[in-house]
Amino acid sequence: MKNVFIINGGLKHAHSGGKLNHSITNWSEEILKDLGLNIRITDINDEFDSQEEVENYKWADLIIYHIPIWWFQVPYRFKFYIDDVFTAGYNNGIYASDGRSRKNPAINYGKGGLMHGKKYLVTSTWNAPKEAFTLEGEFFEQKSVDDGVLFGFHKMNEFTGMTRLNGFHFHDIEKNATPELIKAYENEYKLFLKNEIEQQLKMI
Repeated sequence: MKNVFIINGGLKHAHSGGKLNHSITNWSEEILKDLGLNIRITDINDEFDSQEEVENYKWADLIIYHIPIWWFQVPYRFKFYIDDVFTAGYNNGIYASDGRSRKNPAINYGKGGLMHGKKYLVTSTWNAPKEAFTLEGEFFEQKSVDDGVLFGFHKMNEFTGMTRLNGFHFHDIEKNATPELIKAYENEYKLFLKNEIEQQLKMI
């Protein structure tokens, strides 16, 4: 693993300035540089060329997504980015088909990706506290972030052939976004990412 492509999905819109995901992107860059890896970064607030973004996916061994969750979905500008870039990646490094054959169209759906061997990692930021996902009777009915709101996002990446690494989720970062909480999260995330990448490097 040498090349890491980071996508900052922290959209600047309404009351959100995208500052936290910008900071998280910087934390990732710091750790990855310390580990001697090559880095490319896209900010979805910027104008982009879909073909160039496809080349970033093709170049990367690891894709890191930093995304806030808005109304239980990814922000619209990030969804537009994915729709545009993945479409440009048809028969161009991202996917070749939906995986099925006309002889037996009932099986092998989702097996037509072209990014086998590549890995991805997701961070997400939430106003919701951790307990909203874990406690009986709370809002998310004890479904985790990855098995609930991000289930479709993970399936999207699996469709391309990529393998999922452990992710990291930042909770209660609006109503309870104290400097102490953010600093604790920074320390925890940097340690998490360093350990995760070092583990991957050992497997090479």
